[in-house]
Parts: sequence; structure tokens; C-alpha cells
Amino acid sequence: MPRYNPAEIEPRWQAYWEEHKTFATPEKPGPKKRYVLDMFPYPSGDGLHVGHPEGYTATDIVCRYARLCGESVLHPMGFDAFGLPAEEHAIKTGEHPRIQTQRNIDNFTRQLKMLGFSYDWDRVLATTDEEYFRWTQFIFLVLFDTWFDHDAQKGRPIAELPIPDEIQAQGESAVADYIDAHRLAYLDDALVNWCPKLGTVLANEEVIDGKSERGGHPVKRIPLRQWMLRITDYAERLLDGLDALDWPVGIKKLQSDWIGRSTGAEVDFFIGDAAKFETWKSERAKAPLPASPGDDALRVYTTRPDTLFGATYMVVSPEHPMLDRLTTAEQSAAVKSYCEKASFKSDRERTEGDREKTGVFTGSHAINPVNGAPIPVWVADYVLAGYGTGAIMAVPAHDERDFEFAVKYELPVIAVVDPPADAENRDDILAGKACYDAVGIAINSGPMNGKSTEEVKQELTASLQADGLGKAAVNYKLRDWLFSRQRFWGEPFPILHELDDDGNPTGRMRGVDPAELPVRLPELEDFKPHGKPEPPLGKADDDWLYVQIDGKRYRRETNTMPQWAGSCWYYLRYIDPKNDTALVDPQKQAEWMPVDLYVGGAEHAVLHLLYSRFWHKVLFDRGHVSTPEPFVRLVNQGMILGDVEYSAFFDEAGNPVSAAEVRKSPDGGRQSKDGRVVVSKTVSEEDVEKKGEGFVLNSDPSIKVDSRAHKMSKARGNVINPDVVVSEYGADSLRLYEMFMGPLEATKPWSMAGVGGVRNFLDRVWRMIVDDQEDDYVLQSALTEEPCDEEQNRMLHATIKKVTEDTDAMSFNTAIARMMEFTNFFTRAEKRPISAMKSFLILLSPYAPHLCEELWKILGQDGVIAQQSWPKWDESALVQSSIEVPVQFNGKVKTKIQVAPDAKPDQMIEAAMADQRVQSMLEGKNVVKKIAVPGRLVNLVVKG
Repeated sequence: MPRYNPAEIEPRWQAYWEEHKTFATPEKPGPKKRYVLDMFPYPSGDGLHVGHPEGYTATDIVCRYARLCGESVLHPMGFDAFGLPAEEHAIKTGEHPRIQTQRNIDNFTRQLKMLGFSYDWDRVLATTDEEYFRWTQFIFLVLFDTWFDHDAQKGRPIAELPIPDEIQAQGESAVADYIDAHRLAYLDDALVNWCPKLGTVLANEEVIDGKSERGGHPVKRIPLRQWMLRITDYAERLLDGLDALDWPVGIKKLQSDWIGRSTGAEVDFFIGDAAKFETWKSERAKAPLPASPGDDALRVYTTRPDTLFGATYMVVSPEHPMLDRLTTAEQSAAVKSYCEKASFKSDRERTEGDREKTGVFTGSHAINPVNGAPIPVWVADYVLAGYGTGAIMAVPAHDERDFEFAVKYELPVIAVVDPPADAENRDDILAGKACYDAVGIAINSGPMNGKSTEEVKQELTASLQADGLGKAAVNYKLRDWLFSRQRFWGEPFPILHELDDDGNPTGRMRGVDPAELPVRLPELEDFKPHGKPEPPLGKADDDWLYVQIDGKRYRRETNTMPQWAGSCWYYLRYIDPKNDTALVDPQKQAEWMPVDLYVGGAEHAVLHLLYSRFWHKVLFDRGHVSTPEPFVRLVNQGMILGDVEYSAFFDEAGNPVSAAEVRKSPDGGRQSKDGRVVVSKTVSEEDVEKKGEGFVLNSDPSIKVDSRAHKMSKARGNVINPDVVVSEYGADSLRLYEMFMGPLEATKPWSMAGVGGVRNFLDRVWRMIVDDQEDDYVLQSALTEEPCDEEQNRMLHATIKKVTEDTDAMSFNTAIARMMEFTNFFTRAEKRPISAMKSFLILLSPYAPHLCEELWKILGQDGVIAQQSWPKWDESALVQSSIEVPVQFNGKVKTKIQVAPDAKPDQMIEAAMADQRVQSMLEGKNVVKKIAVPGRLVNLVVKG
């Protein structure tokens, strides 16, 4: 019997689409284009789980729908293929990471094709392809060749950088240093995670609570020469550009918070001989605040310059370049020991709010510029080298963190802001026994006393600026992007370092000629770390490592780029993936950009999107792209969690305890309300039943159980492989279920029973058209060439309208619900017009493409359904000539009548009284009152 068999239908149509290039992208888009992009995946060895296809299915529906609406569609797929797992595998096995990476890509490709996604597979790319990372290296050279003009607020060629006369007077070397210091890509000392036991530098994601993820070995942070990208120059434009984007409000806020714009002041504190403070002040007053504080001052950034009179100590980070100069001989051992311990802590550990603050006095004092008071300088790990200036002025009366530190180390607390009279703990605040971090009136602030916080901020900043001791400043939490990795499996930098006659670096460097790109990775005998905090590419043969150009010898850069690099610009290469003369053809780029819809997980909300926008803006400034932003609209699909898990609690005697009675115990475990120790045990779905908003044990309904779904992970054993789902239910069932679970953006628990329910719907669609009781493919006898009757026509056009509007809005779950209503309606119909069936199949085809292609063919239609035209609804068909309303006797429904939709109450009553069934039921009764509610009901109050 010809029952619906996805295992036979789906591979056949997938092969057809691939052979006939059904979804090939036109080189030149038509009048209306739609560029729809998925955040491309990292091809892990585990392959896809059912969470991955959620976003891919959503974009596939949008693209199939857009093609049916006559739009030109670009819908590509590729792989973010550089990554740590492949390198770790290579270290363990000796197998080149490229081999495993390709194996994983092949598996991902198989799974994606198995799900029927309408990608243009001729445009597929991987960031590890040499012809791809050739252009990643080219973009790095653009960054290396660009400086940011703050006046024009744009990047310009480094050749256009104005060189001050005093720099030119110092000679070629000074000019070269000045140029290098202004490049968007520059070298600097930055902290890295060095694991002595493993003998390698680890990425941040490989470090957990100060220990290596692999082996749990201590990790120390040490400075290493690194490539940095000057993303901070673009902070203001990155912030301003968010306004015009159609992105979720929460994502915009995350980006805005990450950039973290604040206004305040930069202030210099004198750290020389106190007797020379006045002389230093006099010299400073002769010129504006210098670009660098020099070696006789500590520079801080503060958002509260009004509290300067309350600064009672200063803190520098353990990595601060002035720390050695500040540390006295007496404090040297303590400071060194403290910094050594701090080097084994991550930034997150150091800045956790509930962590006890620690520090060591350096032995030195700084002079507060507003009152000349000497204040001690401490080193503490809660101050980070990468934020602000790496030093702070501490005002414990008005900062919780500083207050906690001051109390612990018995440092002075001086209130300089008087809170309102009704403020809580006001007396304690003024006595230095409590902290107050809001605004008020200045006290203990010399000439500023009695003025408001805002007045003091402005006047004090202006005074400092006039005296060359400070200036108004805008600061960003955003830091320059550390762009180096001490890894093998990444893009090599296209940079050459000049060597002198003795083979030592001169400090000069040059980019590789673009015609010589790509710089390929060298062949290594093994991929094991060499035990030194240096990149493994340093083990390469001299033939790769050293280059001779114009009589000068150079050494290649041996760091590699981070995994972020390739994913920053892949959307551009999809437009022109085979171009060997440019990263993208300018005309094609102008026709297809920007990306109209970008779909991916919210976990990429900050860094990937920020980095991509930064690169795009640089390319825009340098004329390589024509749009200021890459992604017009962003949608984040919600997470699909594992199956709901049920847990019951039991005491030590094995007695069940209701989840409502369980509390957290002081030792971090669980206990009952009366103090009994309880443990959690997993129970099966068969052992529980729904009660109210929760679940209880079948055996004892008074015992509430904990029910929750968790993120899919190998550790929990709740990962669902799409191969298994497709094998049992078919790809269309998986696609449809993931869209029917709820709104696309919502977090939803997986349920295999739910997949079965959707499969039943697709079976009904099949049986609505095909007679599955016959031995061969025979159409249902109810199918007819006759047109729809009025009711059928109304159902058809209402369905077209609803599915169109919901697909446009990406409200896929409600569109599917409407198509289920359509199927139920026509399954009950004695006659099913083929014209309605054809329109319905086109509506369903973006959601369940394999089934619809097969039924289209069975109906004897020409071509593939993917290339038909989307049906349009007729508003006039939606208007009902009559509606059905109930007739009640004394409030109880007795029958129903047909009336005009706009019938007035007297017309409704007239129709009810004329109805034969009503008349027969009224025999022997007296109508006391007649009530009609337009469009709703007729109620007759009767007696007798």
C-alpha cells in the first residue's frame, strides 16, 4: 500500500535538487533580493544535535517562501573550521588537524543535506580552505595598513598618516615607530594563559577556575608579545550604528554594555619626591595634560571626579608597568609573592563581587592633585591591567569595593558627598562607617563644599584641565582585541619581522606582498607543544620560517589568528566564493549586501557580532564594501533543551519528601524543612502525573517532584542525534516539529512524542490526497476538478492569508497550526477540489518540502513545487454571507440558525422565530422575552 514513506521519498528529492541545482543563486539578483544567512557551525566530531537545525529550518522556510514569491535568494552554508578540538586531536594522535576537520565537515554536510535545506552548495566554504584564508590574511593587511582619523571618524591608509615635525626630526626609526603605534593592527605585550605542566599557552576557554581544562593543571598568566586590533577606535561608531539595526533589544543592550561608554576625567597623581610636588605642578600648568603621564605620575580614569577630595589610597593592578618603580625594598618580597599568586587567577576570579578583596602596600605614596595630600599606593588583584589605566583612585566612602578594602586594611574613609537628609544610614555615611555611591552635596571638599555633584564634576575637571593635571575623558569598557593565538591550527599572519646581521629582530616589520598570499601553514613533524611560552610555528623548518627580500633577512610571524578571524567576514565571500583576484567583486557585493536576515544563537550576541561589525566598518572606510553595517536584521532562535527530567527527593530512610519541602542546606546540599538530609533520584515519566502546574508521584500525589529540562550535553546523556529522528520519523517531521514547538525565539524542551504527533499530521496530509488503501499510487476519490464551494473557498483563502502573514513574521508555529486546521477541514469534506490541494501544498512546501514535492508530482503537476508561485488570498472570499448563531431557551442552547453577519437584533429574532425547529419546540410554551446579541446568540425566555 502506498503509505507515506519518508525514507524513500526524502533521499530521492534531495538527489533531484542537487542534480538539477534547484537552489542555485543567480549571479545577479533581480528587482527584489533576499540574503539570508545562518551563523555557520564549527564542525565538531559529534556532528549535529537536534538543537542545530532549529535556526537552519527557520531560514530555509524563509528562503523557500521568498523564492516562491519571486525573489532572488542567496542562502549559503559553510564551516567555521579552525578550532581547538582538531588541534588537541592532532596532539594526541599525530594526525594532521586538516584530516579530522575534513572528516567532520563531510559528516555535517551529510546531515544538513539529509534535512533538505535549500542551500546553494556550490558556494560552500570552510575557513580552513587556503583560498579562503588567503583573503582573511588580505583583510589583516588592510588593518595593518590603516590608521584611525579621530577628527574624520574613519579609517585611512597608513600612508596618509600625518607625521609631526618633532618625530620627523628624530629620524627614520622614530617615524617607523610612530607609524607602527598608529596602525589598527599592532604588537603589544599582553597576558596569556601559560600552563607549565602542559608546556603550552591555552585559550581562555581552555582554562576553568585557574586550571587547565585538560588535566586540571595550574595556569599562570604571563606577558607575551601579541597582535592587537584597535577596535576601541571604532567604539563610538559601533555604538551609534546599533540604532539603525533591526535587532532584538536585549542583544543591542548587550553590545552597548560590552562597549560600555562612560564619561569622566583622566587625572594624574604625582609619585615623585613629595618636596618636588609644587615644582611638578608648576611645570604641568605650562601645557595641556600630556598624552603619556611619564614616569613621575600615575594616571587614573574616574567617572566621579567630584570625589577626588575623598581619595584616601590608590590601587594598581599586579601587571601595572609602574609597579616595580613604586615598590620599595622593604615591600619587595611581599609584593612579588602577591603578584605571583595573582598570576594564577583568571580575570573573572579576580573581579567576582562576593570574593574577599586582598592587596599589599607597595611602600610608596602618591600626591592627590586637588589637596596635595599623600596617599598610599597598594597593589590589588581586583584592579585589572586591561581596564581603564590599570590604576584607580580609591574613594571608600563612595564605592562599595573600595569601602570593603579600606575596612579590611584599616584605611581612612572620608565622606565627601552629603546624601539627602532622609537617606538611610546618613549618620554612618558621614562618619565613614557606611558607603554611599549616589549624588548629593559636596562636603570635606575645600572650595567645592556646598555644590552639587554635577557642579563639582564640571568645575573640578575644568580646573584640572587648566592646570595640566587632568582632562575630561570618554572611556569604554571595550578593550583592544587580543588577536594572537600560540597555536598551530589557525591562519598564519602575513607579517615579516626584519632581522639584523646577527639574526636578531630590529623591531621593523612589513606585510607580505598580497600577490604572495596565502601564507600557508608549514609542515611540522608533530603537533606537540615545545614546552616554551612561544608559538608552535617556531618549530617550522628554516625554509618556511625565514625569507630573504631585497638583501634583507626576515622571520615570519609565528603566532596564528584566533578562530574569530574567519567568521568575521564569511558573509562577503559567499557572494563571490570563486573570485581569485579580490575578496569579493565590488558590483556583486553592492547588489547582494547587506545581509537581510541573520539567524543564530544568542551566545554569539556580543563578540562575533561586534568583531564582524568592526571589520566591516574598516572595509567600508577603505572602500572594499558599500554598506556601513553587515547585518540589517538579526533573529536569535531559542535553545532546544533535552527531554524533561523528573526528580524525586528521599530522606536517608528512603521516605519520599515533597519538592516543595526541600531547601538548600548550609553545606550546599539539600535538606527537608525539618532538617532531614535528602537526596535526589531520577524517576521515569510513567511514575509521575500532572497535577496543577507541576507533577506528583503516581504512588503518592502529596509528593511533588521536580521537573525540568536541561541544556543538551554529552555529560547529561540527553543529546538527541537528528539521524535517529530522521530514521524513525523523517526529515520533514523533524523540521515541522522544531517549528511547531513554540515561538522561534523561545527556549523549549524536546519531546520525541511531539515529533510523533507532527508525523501523524503529515500522514493525514498524505491521506488527504493519496488513497493508501490501494496497491498503487491512486488519488483519493474525493478529489475533484470542481471549484471550491463558498465554505471551502473561505477556508482556503483564510489559510493562505494566515500562513502568508505568519511566515512573513517568522511565526511558524501558528502557521503550522492553521495548516493543521485546513487538513482537518478538508479531510472531512466529501469533495476536495484539486485546485485547493495544489495551493495548500505550495503553502506547506517551505515547511515540509519533500512530502509536498512528492504529492505535487502525484497530482500530475509540471515542474517542482519549489519553483511555483506563492498563492494570493482574495479578501472578498473571506467575507461570510451568513454565520451560525445558537438559539437558547432560558439560557440553554436548543438549536442553531443562519443569519447575515451584520444582522440586527430584530432581524436575528425574526429569523429565529421563523425557524421550523424553533417553532416546533415552542409549541405549548409562552415566549416572555426575546433577546439577541448581534453575531453571538438569540435567547428566548419561555414559560410553560
